[in-house]
Amino acid sequence: MRMRNKKHAHERMAAAEEFLVKEPTAFVPHGTFHIEVGCGKGAFIAQAASLYPEIDFLAVEKVTSVMVLALEKAASCGLPNLHFLLGDVSRLSTLPIQNKCSRIYLNFNDPWPRPRHAKRRLTAAGYLDFYKTLLTPDGEIWLKTDNVPYFNFSLHSLEENGFLPYDVTRDLHALNDPENIITEYESNFSSQGIKINRVKAKRL
Repeated sequence: MRMRNKKHAHERMAAAEEFLVKEPTAFVPHGTFHIEVGCGKGAFIAQAASLYPEIDFLAVEKVTSVMVLALEKAASCGLPNLHFLLGDVSRLSTLPIQNKCSRIYLNFNDPWPRPRHAKRRLTAAGYLDFYKTLLTPDGEIWLKTDNVPYFNFSLHSLEENGFLPYDVTRDLHALNDPENIITEYESNFSSQGIKINRVKAKRL
């Protein structure tokens, strides 16, 4: 379901603009940092930033009405190590962050189920090549999804495009992993009995 436009979205974004990266030089990480592509309402990235204050986090979201909620969450939590970039994932190329990111999170992104849309999947070869320009030599991608065909596609694509998948599970919550940070979608799906797939992949 497409989210309706939020009332006074631009005014609300302005109220939390200290968390928004507007210019390329506005985000200067202290050492390595983590990226989430498609942060939604920001629950995952806000909790991660809270748990790991020594790490800088950059969340990318292209839907303004969703970004408003994520920004307000960050402002309410007071997280100086959390930053947001409004736009498509390609906007990351405008920032001076090449080969500095140690981890990219892909949480419940659009699976683009039709075969003719395969290149739009965020684990397609073109995107993985782009992530390599951002990641450190030992950087990783962590992916979670409820969509089995997309998960299978991603495992194959990672292996074919310079990544080594590990820690693969098709029922994440059965592991009771204490380090797993639950997203909004994840909570909703698991409450319906839908199993969560996860893979971590090291850059080769």
